[in-house]
Amino acid sequence: MAEHAEVEYATAMGNDYPAHEHTYRNFVTLVKATLAIVVVIVILMAFFLT
Repeated sequence: MAEHAEVEYATAMGNDYPAHEHTYRNFVTLVKATLAIVVVIVILMAFFLT
């Protein structure tokens, strides 16, 4: 059966949590920037293609 104990991420060997957080923040920033670019393109398409 699976063990249901709480996982201790802070004490795990080889776990680079600050690097994980940095990568996640970069990913979120990239998604926001991509979404903004897509929205601008759609607005420009609506303006110029109608």
